[in-house]
Amino acid sequence: MYALALATDYDGTLAENGIVSGATRAALGRLKETGRKLIMVTGRELADLESVFPELGIFDKVVAENGALVYTPASKKVRILAPAPPAEFVDRLMMRKVAPLSMGRSVVATREPNETIVLEVIKDLGLELEIIFNKGAVMVLPSGVNKATGLAAALEDLELSAHNVVGIGDAENDHAFLRAVGVGVAVANALPKVRETADHVTNGARGAGVRELIEALISQDAAFLDTARHRIEIGADDGSGAVMHLSPRGGSVLLAGTSGIGKSTLATALTERFVEQGFQFCVLDPEGDYEELEDVLVVGDAKSPPSSREIFDLLSKPSNNVAVNMLGIKTRAPNSG
Repeated sequence: MYALALATDYDGTLAENGIVSGATRAALGRLKETGRKLIMVTGRELADLESVFPELGIFDKVVAENGALVYTPASKKVRILAPAPPAEFVDRLMMRKVAPLSMGRSVVATREPNETIVLEVIKDLGLELEIIFNKGAVMVLPSGVNKATGLAAALEDLELSAHNVVGIGDAENDHAFLRAVGVGVAVANALPKVRETADHVTNGARGAGVRELIEALISQDAAFLDTARHRIEIGADDGSGAVMHLSPRGGSVLLAGTSGIGKSTLATALTERFVEQGFQFCVLDPEGDYEELEDVLVVGDAKSPPSSREIFDLLSKPSNNVAVNMLGIKTRAPNSG
């Protein structure tokens, strides 16, 4: 199973007019039964979300306020990822009679065309805040906070790589997280630019599009979503000159040949490509040749055999790459008796 989690936007994707249909809730349940994780990634404030979607407990993680906090429904734990809005900023917006106006743990939200006043106040106060749009909604957050950063924090908690996540959304604030995941999907009703960003566009709109994606994931995993965006270039065909790729969703490479022809050099080059693309790797190194690899943690040496617990503990964090030095492992000569 390659697609280990589904990350979905709420309004305009999972929900229509703020409501998730029974059919869509049932589809979420079927996906959860396969062992995959469910992550909601929304611009809504948490209290507002809980009021419109009481079944929030089906999700393993909820990224709310457009990336400013991560909520774990099972434990009710809230992890704040961004500071509260400056009181002076909120006071100034109220003085300017900006309405509607709401404040979350970090986000300040209003609607178009109030972005003009919001920008003026940000400039007047010299604040490092960013305006994010969402189909008429105007959200203000600290610079650099978005759905992609919030999702990254949620995936860190779940010990999952973004490469193993399929994301689905529809609006301006979904661009960042759809580019961050292994496969980004847009529902049919998504904005044109979001459909351009996505690797795949569903035939169905809103909940129907989510259900379509879920059923395909259950039956085909990520095979139908194979995309060139994360393929790893490994060389070119001698005859045609066509670029050859290694797909992360299946296939393997065998490096064969006599000693001294450069197999280790080629293997090192491949690991460099993995690092560039953000893929995790583990090298079983019988001769201690790979200790100097870029961005690698070495377990074991010539005097100490590697610890399997240490190896798996390190690999549980997707950003860690590991070289297992096996020189310290004692081998027995075959029984000649």
